[in-house]
Parts: sequence; structure tokens; C-alpha cells
Amino acid sequence: MAQNYMFVFYGILLLVAFLYASVGHGGASGYLALMAIFSVAPNVMKPTALLLNLFVSATSFIQFYRANHFKWKIFLPFALASIPMAFIGGLVVVDGTIYKKMLGIFLLVAAIRFFIFPNFKVSEIRKSNIALSLLIGGVIGLLSGMIGIGGGIILSPVLLLLKWTDQKQTAAISAAFIFVNSVAGLAGQLTKGIHFSADMFSYVAIAFAGGLMGAYFGAHRFKQTILKNVLAIVLMMAAYKLILPHA
Repeated sequence: MAQNYMFVFYGILLLVAFLYASVGHGGASGYLALMAIFSVAPNVMKPTALLLNLFVSATSFIQFYRANHFKWKIFLPFALASIPMAFIGGLVVVDGTIYKKMLGIFLLVAAIRFFIFPNFKVSEIRKSNIALSLLIGGVIGLLSGMIGIGGGIILSPVLLLLKWTDQKQTAAISAAFIFVNSVAGLAGQLTKGIHFSADMFSYVAIAFAGGLMGAYFGAHRFKQTILKNVLAIVLMMAAYKLILPHA
């Protein structure tokens, strides 16, 4: 990556980590979108996004947990099913061209999630279903390992639509879910060999700083609907580049 663009990359990375952590996400879809825009190689994108996920999601989880938003009973079935499936997904080697198409479609879904659920309110909490939780967790876990995400961007709207959690509880559960899936996905990829960028330490430091700020403000302070819409537009731009690279 050219030096002139590096500072732009770092600035957007900080913003992405901040925004995702504020809603309990690790940010993998945002990092992948950013790396796609800056033409990072696919074999570097997956492990890089998962590693950044670990730091940001852990930071986010701690803040939401301290604010008493975490629900073990709802989290555990999802995690028990997703962890082994994320490991299996991490073992799958996807062709570079196919991977870009899959990622592009996923980023479109993520963008729609930000447009449709910016401040989705749950008026009445319903009782969760263990069998359905296991099924959903397994499917998301497999996709997470294959694509290089934590799965929170998928789990969050599912929890809200099922009305099993409110916004803050969803953020807390998603953060923990992302962390365990990222660990499992990275473990699977380790068996195949992992390629990281030479600037990885800088990536981690910047994402961690953004995650700290975002998690604090998300758990205790304000809402950022406009910024989330901007992020959704960035995701759509990256999806367009991945799905229609020659358009």
C-alpha cells in the first residue's frame, strides 16, 4: 500500500473500529470492506480481520458486560454450536475469485443491516428457544470461519427480529459471540498457514483504540445513526468493487 494512502487507511480503520464496537461488533465486515477497497490480498484479509476482531470485540464485551447487559442463558447455545463450526469453516480454503463474490454479497447484507436496524426497538422480550439457537449458531459459525468474520453482524438482527434481547443486550451477546468465533476461525486457519500484513501491529493498535472509545460510548453514552449510515455506504462501495470488479 502506498505511503500516501496509508494514513487514509488508518483513519478509516479507527472510525470503523469505533462504530462497530459501539454496537457490540468486532468490525470484521468493516475491516474486510476497507481492505477490499485498498486491494489487499484475500489470503491476508481473512486472518487480519479475525485478529482485529479479537481485540475490538473483547473491549466491547467488557464495557457492555460491566453495564449489566450480558445474558449467559441466551449466549451459550449460540456459542456451543458456532465454535466448532467456525473452526471447520476456517479449514475451508476458498478460491480467491469465489471468496470475493461471497464477501461482496455478505457486505451487502451487512450494509442493509445498518440501514434497517439503526435504532430497532424491542417492546416486549420473548423467551429464547435452545434448539433454534443451536441451529442459528452453527450456520453463522460456519459462514464466519469461511469468510473471516465473527458473525455478530448476522446474529444481531436475528436476535432483534426474534425479540429475544433488546439493543444493549444484543450488543453484549454479539461481542462475546464474535470473540469466540474469531478465536475458532483463526485456529482453523492456523492449520492451513496464515499470512499477516507487515503493518499488523499498527492495525491492532489503531483498531484497539477505536474499539475502546466506541465500546465506552456505545455502552454508556450516545447513538450515532448518521455515522452508521455512512459506514453502510462504505460497505456497499466495497461490495460493488468485489462483485463487479471490472464495472
